[in-house]
Amino acid sequence: MSTTYQTIVSERRRRAAVITLNRPDKRNAISFQMMDELQAALAQIAGDADARAVVITGGSRFFSSGMDLNALVGRDSPARFNEYMIKWRQLNKALEEHPKPVIAAIEGYCYTGGLELALACDLRVGGSTAQFTITSSKIGTVPGAGGTQRLPRIVGIANALDILFSADPIGAERAYQIGLINRLAAAGESLSVALAMADIYAERAPLSLQWAKRAVYSGMQMPLGEAIEFEAFIVNTVYRTNDKQEGISSFLEKRPPKFTGT
Repeated sequence: MSTTYQTIVSERRRRAAVITLNRPDKRNAISFQMMDELQAALAQIAGDADARAVVITGGSRFFSSGMDLNALVGRDSPARFNEYMIKWRQLNKALEEHPKPVIAAIEGYCYTGGLELALACDLRVGGSTAQFTITSSKIGTVPGAGGTQRLPRIVGIANALDILFSADPIGAERAYQIGLINRLAAAGESLSVALAMADIYAERAPLSLQWAKRAVYSGMQMPLGEAIEFEAFIVNTVYRTNDKQEGISSFLEKRPPKFTGT
């Protein structure tokens, strides 16, 4: 799978679809066009049965410096600015609702909107020299692409407020300690680690991963009792799939499973 875009590169590496943010002259600042191309690539990958995970990276120097301020030129009214933020929220929603695991592989700067994009991914891998922050308080704004909501859900309220109040970068080791990143890789190795994770996920039942992801994200918005009921519904749904039977049969027959996503 390989499709040509102007602000990203989308390609297959082993069993993963890798999307590389590709505006190096702008430190991968996120523009309208990049958001549109990311959404298009994600939609294409969703229908690709051979791609069993998505990895989003910015390359070896930086992940993303955040919002492309040039995109805001002429959008000085709240209504026009909101058009930009709605598009960003739609992109982050597409990441969370994507049927495949989505991993952010992060090197260098991961700032403000770049971090908000990474927070919308399911998992994050950081190279040891990566830096993370949300700088909104330095310019008199508040993060508007999920930073005030996803960040505390991932790192806890106090850690999130510390990042939001100070607007100073934290290093990869600190990010790993507070759970902002799930894996700490050597510098330059975040993509390799993310691809190794994708290799493991490719051996699992794709519907199990898809429905487990939906159960977690939906259940986190529900009271516990309702979430348990929703989990039961998902279990009953998955129980009727061919992959469930294949998983049990392969276990009893002591052979590797051959999952088909059906």
